[in-house]
Amino acid sequence: MKSKWKKLPVVLIGIIAIAVCGCSNDLQELNQKRSSAAKENTESTETVRTGTWETAAQTPYGAYPELVTYTLGQMSGANNSNLPDGNTYDNNAYTRYLRKMLNIQNKSVYMEREDRYDEFVNILVKDQTLPDVLVVSDRETLKELVDNDLVEDLSEVYENCTSERIKEMFESYGSGLLDSVRFNGKLMAIPETVTDHGPRLMWLRKDWMDKLGLEDPKTLEDAFDIVEKFVQNKMGTEDGEDPIGLACDTDLVGTTSSNYSVDSVFDKFGASPQRWVNQNGKIVYGSVTEETKNALSYLHELYERGVLDKNFALRAQNNLRDLVINGKCGAFFGLWWTPNNPLMDVYETDKEANWQPFYLQSTDWQNVYDTFQDNKYVVVRKGYEHPEIVMKIISVLFDYSRYEAKDADEVNDYFALNVEPTARPLVINVDYNEATFQITKDIQSVMRGMRKEESLSAIEKSYYDAAEKFIQGKSETAEDWAAYESRLAAVGRLIEGNYRSTAKRYLDDADGEIPKSLQQLEKDTFIQIIMGVKPITYFDIFVQEWYEQGGEELTEQIRRSNPGE
Repeated sequence: MKSKWKKLPVVLIGIIAIAVCGCSNDLQELNQKRSSAAKENTESTETVRTGTWETAAQTPYGAYPELVTYTLGQMSGANNSNLPDGNTYDNNAYTRYLRKMLNIQNKSVYMEREDRYDEFVNILVKDQTLPDVLVVSDRETLKELVDNDLVEDLSEVYENCTSERIKEMFESYGSGLLDSVRFNGKLMAIPETVTDHGPRLMWLRKDWMDKLGLEDPKTLEDAFDIVEKFVQNKMGTEDGEDPIGLACDTDLVGTTSSNYSVDSVFDKFGASPQRWVNQNGKIVYGSVTEETKNALSYLHELYERGVLDKNFALRAQNNLRDLVINGKCGAFFGLWWTPNNPLMDVYETDKEANWQPFYLQSTDWQNVYDTFQDNKYVVVRKGYEHPEIVMKIISVLFDYSRYEAKDADEVNDYFALNVEPTARPLVINVDYNEATFQITKDIQSVMRGMRKEESLSAIEKSYYDAAEKFIQGKSETAEDWAAYESRLAAVGRLIEGNYRSTAKRYLDDADGEIPKSLQQLEKDTFIQIIMGVKPITYFDIFVQEWYEQGGEELTEQIRRSNPGE
């Protein structure tokens, strides 16, 4: 396998290498000190491990007898991950609680913002200067780490130091999730559990609808008619400005951490672009199907009507966000958490802007395979003396603090405060597949008097308290507004619409990653068809080129790896 770092431009590698140099030196120095200490204290260490050390190494919640400091590669978030003033990545509610529970402390010897994180990880892998614990965000890097024998086997760690509830959470995704990180039968990483976020909702400016006397939409077509009215009446524009239709990302298909895609339009036609699907008993790539062709034809019609933003091909993600925050756009597709980002910023500056979610398109994902494009993976440096530490952290943060602890209010308040997951030492989430919907159902049951408030888990109680304060008019903070609008209004719409999570299906021994060249071919073709630069008949030429340029070989490879599908 080729190393991913080789794909980076030479100049960029030089810049990154300089930036990482200090981190590498810190790691080497720490490793030298650790080795020296181990040699000097062999007898005492072995003696201690026969008692409390042994217990700590074999249980999810057992504390170490002495402070254990582990080095960490940290992915940082925007605005200091929305941490409260005075908190840092090494000293916040998460790290303080972990120190209290387990007697451990992270030392972030390497840190980079999310959009550059992978580039820095590539350099660490090349130089083989890994911190003790690291999160990687793609399977290719994980495979490279395993191939070069740089990470620990976590099989025994998972069995001994994982709480039963955490094991249940992983099991809720079927066997495919953990199997995806097994190499020759060994568990070489801990995968993130990407909970079901449900389909994208259509978010519309209800105040604009009221001003124009428009009724709530019942179908996607109704919603697009509303957007067309927004454009015709130049809503959100000033003199000389052109109106903006439906905000749309050029990627067209979103992930669990992005908005502004048009997945719902593809869902309308039963299309699943950028995913592998089972069609008539055969595995095919969803972007080359007739269903996708039909969806692109419809998107072209929306573009011609002015419903789809005429300048969508020129806009970056940040620009799309600015359109929403600055009141220039009145419609986009987004997931249930949209009130947290970007609408919380809108609420803080313009409370008259009334964004409301609408669930208008049912989904049929029964024959769609899940990919690992949204997953992150936790790995432990080969030779680190406490590999169990990752499962202990996961068990404390995602089980004990949420379901059993009576002293973790500060940790759980972070949810309602909209503190980003990047504030955690491990930038992942572990939960049940249907957790998003179960949390809302439990909160609704309490509000309707069907169960007692005391029955809520800590995370549910945090959202419940915030939403109640907003409903009763006791709070107008953006955080409490977002908790209500996301957990009750948005997820509530999906529940009312009878959305049901489907069992995840994974491809065996291959995640179906599409080469960059084919990804670019697809993106360019789809945008050109939507804009009318190419006719819809050009789709057939694209399909032929896709197969000829490597798609046919890739498809056959995946079919061979999954003979039972």
